Parts: sequence; C-alpha cells; structure tokens
Amino acid sequence: MKIGFIQFNPLFGEIDRNIEKVRVLSKPVEADLMVLPEFFNTGYLFTSKKEAEDLSENVPNGKTTQALCEIARQKNIHLVGGLIEKAGDKLFNAAVLISPHGYVATYRKMHLFNEENLWFHPGDQGFEVYDIGLCKVGIMICFDWIFPEAMRILALKGADVICHSANLVLPFCQDAMVTRCLENHVFAITANRTGTEQRGGRYFRYTGRSQISGPVANLLYRAGADTEEVGIAQVDISAARNKSINDYNDLFSDRRVGFYGDLTKS
Repeated sequence: MKIGFIQFNPLFGEIDRNIEKVRVLSKPVEADLMVLPEFFNTGYLFTSKKEAEDLSENVPNGKTTQALCEIARQKNIHLVGGLIEKAGDKLFNAAVLISPHGYVATYRKMHLFNEENLWFHPGDQGFEVYDIGLCKVGIMICFDWIFPEAMRILALKGADVICHSANLVLPFCQDAMVTRCLENHVFAITANRTGTEQRGGRYFRYTGRSQISGPVANLLYRAGADTEEVGIAQVDISAARNKSINDYNDLFSDRRVGFYGDLTKS
C-alpha cells in the first residue's frame, strides 16, 4: 500500500484557508493513507483558552471533519488530521481518522506539551487500533513520541502503521521515531508542519522534516525542514507483522512482562 503525509505551513486562525490548502495539495495524491499535521486547520500558538475554544469544533459534525470526509470520499483515501475537538465543556487536542466512507474515530492526545496543559484536557480514551482493510493503524499526536509506552501499546494491539500528527519544535523526534519503529517493528508516518508563529510574546519555529519510518530502522522518506511537501512511500505491510529479530529472538514473546510491574507505579 502507499502511505504518506502532507507538510505545509498552516496560518493561524484561518481554518478555511488551511482546509483549502490540504484540498489542493491532496488533489494529485494517489495513496491509501495520508497523515496531516497536528492542528493543521487552526495553527498552534494559542494565547488563551478562549482563543482555542473559538477555533474548536464538534466531531464529527464540525467543518473540518466534514471537509476531510469529502476529500477522503473523492480521493478514495484514508486521512488522519489534527484539530481542536470541543466535547461538552472540554477541549481536546485531537486527531480524526477518516475513511472513504466517512468518519471512523477520534484520538485525544494523551501527553500534552508545554502550555497545552492550560488549554486542553488530557486524552481520556486510551490508545486504540483501527482496521482500515489494508492495514491496522494507531494514532499518536506530537509529544506522545517521547513516551515509548504509547507506540508499544499500539503495536501490542496490532497496529501496523502509526499515524503521528505533529507540530514539532524540539529537534529530537525525527531521529527517535526511527528507533520507536525498530523497537516495535512497525511503520510510522510523522506529519509535521513548517514555518514560524509569533503571538503573545512567544515564538515557535517548527522543524518540518516530516517522515515515513520503517520497521527495521529504515527511513523511507524525509521532507525538507522548510518545504511545502507531499511525501509518499510504497510499503509491504507484512514487514510490520514479523516481530522476529533472528531465529531465537522475537520482540514481543521475549518480553519479561512479569518483571515490568514497576512501569505502572506512580
């Protein structure tokens, strides 16, 4: 199957413009699964909870989710993209999974980064895996990458491909994701954004370099740091279902889970 990402520079608060940018960039794409950045529709650098709330949407009936449903139907493609989900009186940093037949699921970011803790509730639904036919996918958002438990849980639940929407400002993730994929023998699509944002006396420069990582620490595609870019790789999903390292070692069956109890202690 063909998997990939769309990397671009979302403009803050310009939801219609950012959705149209995705529509244009996806028009020539021929792929089965594409991932968009975290908050691809709104931009990232909020200055207040009210600002985040004003840019939030209900899922699945909000403008952004419905626009992605239309693109997915027209392109016969699966999409994952990040947005602000409004659920009752709570806001979540979320990503939606869309199939050619419509909305499938929402993942709410478990590990909030920096001032996200002021605007959003942490995810409350755990890590789930979704069968999209050609493969099984799990979803992470940005800072989730630094917690190896996130990808391990998704891999143990059967994920072949990790869809990783991001707005990265630290320089470590892209290299670390290669190791995360090796640890679990899975594919990962890290869809990052580019550009800068300066608001409320704060300044972020996003690192770009979106990438597709493979199960044996192989980098299948990496975008530039500042380029507007669509990256696609053709992958053999069976490679993510082979957890053997050699004739005597298996990534999952070799785990000594009886001795891992301290991992769950506060």
